[in-house]
Amino acid sequence: MSGMKSKRHAEILELIDKYDIETQEELAEHLNESGFSVTQATISRDIRELKLSKVSGSNGRQKYTAFIKPSTEMTDKYSRVLKEGYVSKEVATSMIVIKTVTGMAMAVAVAIDHMELPGVVGCIAGDDTIMCALRSREDAHLVMEKISEMLR
Repeated sequence: MSGMKSKRHAEILELIDKYDIETQEELAEHLNESGFSVTQATISRDIRELKLSKVSGSNGRQKYTAFIKPSTEMTDKYSRVLKEGYVSKEVATSMIVIKTVTGMAMAVAVAIDHMELPGVVGCIAGDDTIMCALRSREDAHLVMEKISEMLR
């Protein structure tokens, strides 16, 4: 990146931080006032290169903002949490939703988990609903049949 381009990019980032700039024309005016001679094409390219987005400002108008990537520090923190809490992973291509009596979903989900039905990857329970993740559609149908047999 040329020196002039990097100076212009730095100026753009400062301007959008300082002012609510809604259009490329407004941005061009601010840059011209700051001593940068720019064309519409240059502004458009700069916006793309800087990955600027438009968000709603406090006044309800749109304004440019810089898309901020999570810092390396945060990414490292999330990686550590993942490593510390991780047990296993598995792809599930099918789901079964089971409705229960209010307040019983957790208990039923635990029961299903402990039955070790073939194909069940895991269950998530709310108050009266369970989502069971299964390895395949075939496993989903087999588990549905097993549960139906147990309910007879």
